[in-house]
Amino acid sequence: MRRPIIGGNWKMNRGSPESAREMLQELIPLVKKVKKVDIVIAPPFTALQEASVVKVTNIKLGAQNMYFEEKGAYTGEISPIFLKALGIDYVILGHSERRNIFGESDELINKKIKKALEMGLIPIVCIGEHLEERKAGKTEIIIEKQINGTFADLNKKEIMKIVIAYEPIWAIGTGETATPEQAAEVHQFIRSLLNDKYDEKVAQSVRIQYGGSVKPHNALELFQKADIDGGLVGGASLEAESFAEIIKAVEKTI
Repeated sequence: MRRPIIGGNWKMNRGSPESAREMLQELIPLVKKVKKVDIVIAPPFTALQEASVVKVTNIKLGAQNMYFEEKGAYTGEISPIFLKALGIDYVILGHSERRNIFGESDELINKKIKKALEMGLIPIVCIGEHLEERKAGKTEIIIEKQINGTFADLNKKEIMKIVIAYEPIWAIGTGETATPEQAAEVHQFIRSLLNDKYDEKVAQSVRIQYGGSVKPHNALELFQKADIDGGLVGGASLEAESFAEIIKAVEKTI
């Protein structure tokens, strides 16, 4: 049985140490009894040090990005060595905002994944289609292209360490969300691709989150779908109470 995972991506919010501390002081007691769900928070880099307080709790710490080199003349980038020094466990890679705003390609994300795995970090790798691609019936074409490019040359052992986050781009920050049936359909398709690329064991072992306007009111219905192993949560992860409700929703499905 796959262990569910809920990630909170704070994006460019709650970046001050004080703001991160305030949120976590509220969140930690709300979820301290959760035992069967992996909980991850990914604050901005400026709040990671303060957020490292979670290392003595059942919450894991994640970063929102990293570079594929360990050191060098890469102004503004973050080395995986720096993340390891802070006790980071997870790193979000290939988020649609990185792909679309900053032009990150499948090839670049693939390099980051390989370096993250080499450094002992767990990549949460995002894939997903635009609204016009969905309307044109190209969802599966886009997802397959991203899977093949992003996971190029990864072996079975490596792919089974990765968490995939299916994030329909049209449902991120828009208030829209894929129906549970739409989300489950794509999750099933992703598993079929993993089965074809690797084997059934891999397909059934890799955890696939749903990300796209996950809120307390729709979380349970989404997480009840067999192929959805939790969520990568944006805005609703910024407030302790709403994030805790989503975490407890997935716990109810176990």
